[in-house]
Amino acid sequence: MDFDSDREFARRLDQQDPLAAFRQRFVIPDPDLIYLDGNSLGRPCRASLERLERLGGEWSRDLIRGYNKDWWHAPGRVGDRIGQLIGASPGQVVACDTVSINLFKLAQAALSLLPGRNKIVTDTLNFPSDLYILQGLGRLLGDQHTIVRVGSKDGDITPDLDALEAAIDQSTVLVTLSHVTFKSGYLYDMAAITELAHRRGALVLWDLSHSAGAVPVALDECQVDFAVGCTYKYLNGGPGSPAFLYVRRDLQEKIVSPIWGWWAQKDPFAFDLDYSPAPGISRFLTGSQSALAMLTMEAALEPLLEAGMEAIRTKSLLLSDYLIYLTDVFLAPLGFRLGTPRIGEQRGSHVSIRHSDGYRINRALIEEMNVIPDFREPDNLRLGLAPLYTSFGEVWQGIDRIRRVVEEKRYEKYPQEKLTVT
Repeated sequence: MDFDSDREFARRLDQQDPLAAFRQRFVIPDPDLIYLDGNSLGRPCRASLERLERLGGEWSRDLIRGYNKDWWHAPGRVGDRIGQLIGASPGQVVACDTVSINLFKLAQAALSLLPGRNKIVTDTLNFPSDLYILQGLGRLLGDQHTIVRVGSKDGDITPDLDALEAAIDQSTVLVTLSHVTFKSGYLYDMAAITELAHRRGALVLWDLSHSAGAVPVALDECQVDFAVGCTYKYLNGGPGSPAFLYVRRDLQEKIVSPIWGWWAQKDPFAFDLDYSPAPGISRFLTGSQSALAMLTMEAALEPLLEAGMEAIRTKSLLLSDYLIYLTDVFLAPLGFRLGTPRIGEQRGSHVSIRHSDGYRINRALIEEMNVIPDFREPDNLRLGLAPLYTSFGEVWQGIDRIRRVVEEKRYEKYPQEKLTVT
């Protein structure tokens, strides 16, 4: 599309947007706030808050009886609904725990499948917590495995795919990567990387935290082995909402989670003193799950399922193309440079723009301009675009307010010292 930098052009894009009505299904108390951080925490969905209110009544009325009515089977039911968004047929996804715990469970299970191999391949663009889990797991297993972190080739924007291919060899047990990288938003070709790993006998574990609900994912079609992801970003599940994990059906009976909890027991209410894993995906649960968080998050999936991932992706690409265009027009002359791939097929739904004073600009935006992006070291302003509620008008206003912060030198009053949460 040929864009125009005039604000009226943004209004026309919003008028033509087939997903525009979905914005009304989210709680937006301050229409002047430009929220560009849905890649960190999604806005609350009205259906979620209504479900939470009903849950208060259910808890008060039903007490423990609520588990037999709706609560006990929620992890599998919600997992199947998430599966519809990530290309997984029923019985392969369960909602539970956190991304870190789920990554630990699945990484250990993967290593147990191929005990003769000792190399884990990841990259320097991966979310650091994922790397910490791998390091801790390696220490727990007696440092029997080597972790290879493949670097980038252009300043932490895109991975070095040639180096990645060279690193995956006959000694590789597991390849684990973020499908969409957290800083630059680079989108891996899941099918190609998975096929490469399988061709060399390795297993693959994808982190979908920045792709679930933002880009189409085809786990079954790509024959992915394992995946994890969170629900508080583009799935709008709320702060602390449960994560999810995926285990391909044919692998489920071959492995057991390293964390044995009673919700994963074959017959949990028999209270047997010896553990026997439940059949299927349920064996990857651990202990009691939060019914309040789980069912609130389930309601947030409704708009995503209704809109469909193809329509969401179409708008996401248009939003990010438009944002990149406005960055070139208004911000590049002020010292900004793009920290995200320009090719749409190579990026997720957030755009990183980089500036040497990025942190102070971020502070000024939040504290003076009613704009909420986020900052990632060393100089990245991340602008998250959630297609169900982010409008083209917000993108235009967001870029305009960033321009004003720099032109008016508002950021110069803020110190370089960083707050705890950036």
